[in-house]
Amino acid sequence: MRSIDDINFKNKRALIRVDFNVPLNDKFEITDDTRIRAAVPTIEKILNDGGSVVLMSHLGRPKSGPEDEFSLRHLIPDLSERFNQQVKFADDCIGDKAEAMSSSLEPGEILLLENLRFYKEETAGDEEFARKLSHHGDIYVNDAFGTAHRAHASTSIVAQFFDTKVCGYVMLAEIENAKKVLDNVERPYTAIMGGAKISDKILIIERLLDKVDNLIIGGGMSYTFFKALGGQIGNSLVEEDKVDLARELIKKAKEKGVNLELPMDSVIADAFSNDANTQVSVNTAIPDGWMGLDIGPQAREVFSRIITSSKTILWNGPMGVFEMSKFAAGTEAIAEAVVKATKNGGFSLIGGGDSAAAVNNLGYGDDVSYVSTGGGALLEYMEGKVLPGVAALED
Repeated sequence: MRSIDDINFKNKRALIRVDFNVPLNDKFEITDDTRIRAAVPTIEKILNDGGSVVLMSHLGRPKSGPEDEFSLRHLIPDLSERFNQQVKFADDCIGDKAEAMSSSLEPGEILLLENLRFYKEETAGDEEFARKLSHHGDIYVNDAFGTAHRAHASTSIVAQFFDTKVCGYVMLAEIENAKKVLDNVERPYTAIMGGAKISDKILIIERLLDKVDNLIIGGGMSYTFFKALGGQIGNSLVEEDKVDLARELIKKAKEKGVNLELPMDSVIADAFSNDANTQVSVNTAIPDGWMGLDIGPQAREVFSRIITSSKTILWNGPMGVFEMSKFAAGTEAIAEAVVKATKNGGFSLIGGGDSAAAVNNLGYGDDVSYVSTGGGALLEYMEGKVLPGVAALED
């Protein structure tokens, strides 16, 4: 797979698939610019070469055509300030008007196309739609790792219309860092899996059991494991149809000599609310009417000790409902332990999604080795699946 470092973009138009699916507040201001910041080096490389840039992305999940709340025009003020120029905006991503704007770009100029997902053809991977997108550039650059696991028109189909197609710096870094937790890792190697459901992480957990020394399980999925062990979990989240699977994973970990570490206690609540009454309970005896919403103090201590003594760390998924302040301590403790391990010389990969949000919100983004921009894509890559957006660059 070629990268943008292999190309001189002088007098060339680069059509770049970026991932500008960023959160906006009710004033349409960007509340987390991580994905935009990540794309800046790729864009600047092309501009510095003397090329021009056409950016395409999706934003949110529009249901039926254009919706103002999902318009990428809301990003123009931020992008114009960031690149110290008036970034141009096409109010469509295909068509004569948009093509006229992209074809008239001068070297050093930037054009942002309107939301790709205003067309259902984007997610359908429509070839004719992809062909129309291809008219915007001389060279195709995919820098949207977060959508690389989708066979969409702009991520995999459009590449076939270009003689020159390369990956940007985000895509390159994501793959290189994922390989660091897959191949020739330094030990001890600890994976931390959190989030609500085992079903979202089955394949990655099974693959990690062949690689890690410690597998820490937290978040809502842990209660399915405790149910499998015969514990009383009160009203905690449980996937009844995955109890047997949890039991099987516990058995596999033992057979492979992996330390599968479950949280011994939880902060439990009598309602799913930041105003709920709370107490600490061991996870095998949570009273009826109460639910676990965060790992408890003992679990925080044990997990932190394992993490800080590790040399390779993969973290995907929060330890509790960290969006509520009463149930954020567990996720914060894990973040602090990962930072400490990194400062001690360890390599830490934060696997996108909620884990990335937690690390960035706590101000630790620069204190870990790498924060992935693509949760789902990273998991699928680590599961050994072919990512269509990556495969399209390898043809």
